[in-house]
Amino acid sequence: MATSLNFFPQTSEPKTTHLPDWYSPETRIYSSTYSSISLPTDPFLDIVSFIFSHQHDGVTALIDSSSGYSISYSKLLPLVQSMASGLHHLGVSQGDVVLLLLPNSVNFPIIFFSVLYLGAVVTTMNPLSNMMEVKKQIVDCGVRFAFTLLENVDKLQNLGVHAIGVPENMDLDSEKTGFLSFRKLIGGQFGKAPRPVIRQQDTAAIMYSSGTTGVSKGVVLTHGNFIATTELFVRFEASQYEYSSSKNVYLAVLPMFHIYGLSLFVVGLLSLGSSIVIMRRFDASELVKVIDDYGVTHFPVVPPILTTLTMRAKHVCENSLQSLKQVSCGAAPLSGKTIEDFVQALPHVDFIQGYGMTESTAVGTRGFNNEKHHNYSSIGLLAPNMQAKVVDWNSGSSLPPGFHGELWLRGPAIMQRYINNVEATNMTIDKDGWLRTGDIVCFDGDGYLYLSDRLKEIIKYKGYQIAPADLEAVLISHPEILDAAVTSAADEVCGEIPVAFVVRRHGSTLTKGAVIDFVANQYISISAAKETIEAMVSM
Repeated sequence: MATSLNFFPQTSEPKTTHLPDWYSPETRIYSSTYSSISLPTDPFLDIVSFIFSHQHDGVTALIDSSSGYSISYSKLLPLVQSMASGLHHLGVSQGDVVLLLLPNSVNFPIIFFSVLYLGAVVTTMNPLSNMMEVKKQIVDCGVRFAFTLLENVDKLQNLGVHAIGVPENMDLDSEKTGFLSFRKLIGGQFGKAPRPVIRQQDTAAIMYSSGTTGVSKGVVLTHGNFIATTELFVRFEASQYEYSSSKNVYLAVLPMFHIYGLSLFVVGLLSLGSSIVIMRRFDASELVKVIDDYGVTHFPVVPPILTTLTMRAKHVCENSLQSLKQVSCGAAPLSGKTIEDFVQALPHVDFIQGYGMTESTAVGTRGFNNEKHHNYSSIGLLAPNMQAKVVDWNSGSSLPPGFHGELWLRGPAIMQRYINNVEATNMTIDKDGWLRTGDIVCFDGDGYLYLSDRLKEIIKYKGYQIAPADLEAVLISHPEILDAAVTSAADEVCGEIPVAFVVRRHGSTLTKGAVIDFVANQYISISAAKETIEAMVSM
């Protein structure tokens, strides 16, 4: 049964008259409160050409936070073209799938764009994934080539994939003999690669997501999806603020293998001329120093990083963190206390939340605060060109403002399909193009959206998706476990943590610690697999 919103003071009960013009009582469809943005209509436009067609006065594009090594905008496209030529020489061609099994680095965007320059397809993975998970993804989307850390090269070669080691520190690592192949690729010695005909509707990336239910699935995203993300998310948000985009300095801590980090730091921001300072790995002890040293103005985060920043802000000198203008948070829900603590610790910083999914190429909502409206608890307003429904999860009827229901989204950033999974695609996207998100939301009278719950089975741990079915499959593979069920528990720092209930086989003396160690050794989809299951194992 639908319930009306009663815990947000700025929200009134739904009315039958004087409904806002962004909501249609006839169709019960919500439209963006923002004016529509004209997207490119050329069907033969690819995301690489689109990004580099934008004029700006940006100077420095990518900066490594630990070494200070930087790549200028003037060198960025030539490096992409050089690497594309090298990949073409290796045999990479249109439609080939290339795996990026990499942490954040200044090389990541160059590799990403060079693959797409050839009409090939990128798929990404957490570099801490184990080889069982890597093999599964390689088989699922037909990976032929890979870029990875040096220690993974031989492992991938053994799986039949041509692997290239990528240096993390360009000042030191690039001189090592293990990176000879990478140096040749980017060295510009293969001439200019021919470009195939690339259409907006051609596949650009296959990003893995658990969606609303079940195990991880390959989300097929097109060049057109990334163009829409650049316009409707990144460039649109920049246009809402007065300060010059080319003067902004963004701190990239979010992983580039995740859609949130990919759409921002690898794709959209490079069209603005902003500088991107890249932390290879998040280091809480270095966070304040990096922000101050590089004059960081914008810091996109997930809830645990926001909590860390808040705690650090309470113990810094008066002149620290003064360059920060905006902190934006997404990927997982925030508690009211977390928001309040941040706003009190850094009152001069604009704080907003946003909402998006891998299946929507990170486009959904973005917060926008002004002098009259500080709506910190909302996940924002619908992005331009996006439509929404709020659907009663029992009756299937669409609901007006003020009522809770499942959020459905439709727009130009919605994925094409799940790869090799027609059934999951049809369950997630209906015949009219509506994406079922599995999240419970409601709109208030001003068009702001509030996230209250989730229908989907996935667990959000520090912004990462964990499918209970994946963990259950790992647990049941233990010879002494007869059955297992995984659910979640709320956690102030992590958002949610997995909770496993395990049935031992008769006569087994299997302990909680042994189960935790087994999971840690077998399942490493996120950077702290042991931590995710250690919180609670009920035997």
